[in-house]
Amino acid sequence: MKNLIFCACFLTLLASGAGNFVYSQTAFGDYKTASYKLSEIYNRKEDSLRKEFETKKLAWPVKEMFIRSFKYDRQLEVWVKSADSSSFKLFKTYRVCMQSGTMGPKRMEGDYQIPEGFYYINEFNPNSNYHLSLGINYPNASDKVLADDAHPGNRIYIHGSCVSVGCLAIADEPIEEVYILANQAKEAGQDFIPVHIFPVRYSNKKSQEYLAQFTKNNQQLEEFSGSLKTAFDYFEAKKELPVVMIDKQGKYIIE
Repeated sequence: MKNLIFCACFLTLLASGAGNFVYSQTAFGDYKTASYKLSEIYNRKEDSLRKEFETKKLAWPVKEMFIRSFKYDRQLEVWVKSADSSSFKLFKTYRVCMQSGTMGPKRMEGDYQIPEGFYYINEFNPNSNYHLSLGINYPNASDKVLADDAHPGNRIYIHGSCVSVGCLAIADEPIEEVYILANQAKEAGQDFIPVHIFPVRYSNKKSQEYLAQFTKNNQQLEEFSGSLKTAFDYFEAKKELPVVMIDKQGKYIIE
């Protein structure tokens, strides 16, 4: 364990909401009063979201949430957890309406790649050019080791408006829902909302076959994708977040 370095996206902290950790998210104030735009969205969407939660027997408002996305499958999932629950439950799967790049992690500015790996939301932007946006903490500790030293890239978001040059675009209505839920979770005390981004949904045979074909001549990419699969499998089995650490070579260690 002495060769492992502590990672800002260490998921035990993400799950427990360690509010005093140095990489705390950007505060933006009460979403109901921060702007007319947010107030209007909240008033328009709150009742329908509450009813969906009631129908699915999920606790409202959100206390804790988790986001994961699958690039090849073009999906983004929102999982939620009530205060007295030990496991996450799926709220909804959204379609990623636009994305750029190919399989594999982001490694430099301007490569148009959507990152792959383990992140958390670090910014709420109600004044985004893409309706609303939620920033993720790329580059994380792994990326800072493995990506281009001088120009790793940054400013990766989950946002509305179906335009992407490295971000996850889920259209305007979906981002309104995800933004409200993330906002509730933060106000409830979840400082670190985890975001896992995978190349494929590993439980889908077609997706796995595509990834195997894509990585068959690239051992480094195959090993990287395999480490992500370990985290995917853990969550699929337990509906709990795994512990993610990073070694000195920038490789993910999943426990």
